[in-house]
Amino acid sequence: MSREIRADYQQTWLFPPSVEDWVGEDHPARFVRDFVDALDLQEMGFVIHDSDVGRPSYAADLLLKVWLYGYMNRIRSSRKIEQACRENMGLIWLTGLNAPDHSSIWRFWRDNKKRIRGVFKKTVQVAVRSDLMGLALHAIDGTKIAATSSRDGVKNREELNKLLQTLDQSIDAAMEEVECAEKREEGEYRLSGAMTDKDKRKEAIVKALDELGNSKRKVIHPSEPDARFMKTRRSMELAYNGQVVADQKSGMIVVQDVVMDEADNGQLVPMLDHVKEMLGTVAQENVADSGYYSSSQIGLAEERQYGILTNPPPSETTPERSQEANPYHPSRFAYDEERNCCICPHGHVLGYLQRKEKGANKNEFIRFRCRDYKDCPHRWECSSSKHGRMIEISVHYEEIERQRSKRQDPEKKQLLRRRKVIVEPVFAWIKQHLDFRRWTVRGINKVRAQWDLVCTALNLKKLYTHWLKGNLKLGAH
Repeated sequence: MSREIRADYQQTWLFPPSVEDWVGEDHPARFVRDFVDALDLQEMGFVIHDSDVGRPSYAADLLLKVWLYGYMNRIRSSRKIEQACRENMGLIWLTGLNAPDHSSIWRFWRDNKKRIRGVFKKTVQVAVRSDLMGLALHAIDGTKIAATSSRDGVKNREELNKLLQTLDQSIDAAMEEVECAEKREEGEYRLSGAMTDKDKRKEAIVKALDELGNSKRKVIHPSEPDARFMKTRRSMELAYNGQVVADQKSGMIVVQDVVMDEADNGQLVPMLDHVKEMLGTVAQENVADSGYYSSSQIGLAEERQYGILTNPPPSETTPERSQEANPYHPSRFAYDEERNCCICPHGHVLGYLQRKEKGANKNEFIRFRCRDYKDCPHRWECSSSKHGRMIEISVHYEEIERQRSKRQDPEKKQLLRRRKVIVEPVFAWIKQHLDFRRWTVRGINKVRAQWDLVCTALNLKKLYTHWLKGNLKLGAH
């Protein structure tokens, strides 16, 4: 007689198992239920359908639980979530066997994507109430994530105009066919679905041409005009720039955003503004890499009394461009504010030339040019310009000098070294554990909503470990 355990498909139950018995007490589905049940979704503005006629709609809290649990487990499309609601025990338990269809799941996303950010804020508030989040040290960073549209569909102005002309000819031919049909037949002759698709394509192309006309861009993807070419780890891709501020104490995300800027150097103060809006204050120190270095941002941060530490720009760290390697490095020119001039290493005066704004951040500089260059024996060592050496001094010169001095403090240097271990694991979690390496939606508003969900899922995973220990305060008090 075999002692192997086999399934008994004829087995019946006198008393069916309770839904509560389907998952263990420490199952993450229970945590998701506790977290969502502690929220007041109506107060948060979630669309709640309530109808006395027709088939009852799925409750907002049920669908929110489904989306959150799905993202925590790498399930992100409405169709895959629908399938998982019939196969994944955590989702079967969360829905109580009321498996919603993908249309209901998608409509919930469509109607409530702006409210997802409120759910993210709740994860931060829970962490603060539970004394998990600190205000000593935060780290800021960004990551470029590829857009769902391929770079193969990118068009320049000439290509868009040709495509538009081809579509116009196709639409004109279709309209002639409609007119002939109306003369031959009675009744209504409706445009085909293909014709409607062509109209939508034409609208997208016209919009893309307008976007090119209103910007300095040379190419654009007609289906996703918000995406920009950005340098990712592999190559230049159509992408969006996901931003986060991470907390040292908890490893959680404090605030998040998505921007269309290819560079990070305009995001330092805006991200800290988000932190202040979220927590009422900012951390004592906020560290960022050299990509966030911007004279205007450093000046604005000091004006708002934000404690910041940024790694120095490449001009100060690249060996061949460093102060040590170059006896005529800009830092060797002394700025005399009273006389409004610069003094070169040999004592010559560089007189005032002009004020100039540079870059997307409108960094403002004062320019000084040497007037004695024709008689200077060091002229060609100092500059290859036939007009003599020119020096640019930021209008935030004093703030930059204070930032430079601050970086020399051994304790502050240690804080800057901590940046990597605070914020970079966040992106490792997102890309490895959550397997999120490409947006699955188009347009900046939808992308931001998806980033909200991704960051919420990461924070929930962090909070889950504390829930297991009974350290969370999920209620409003």
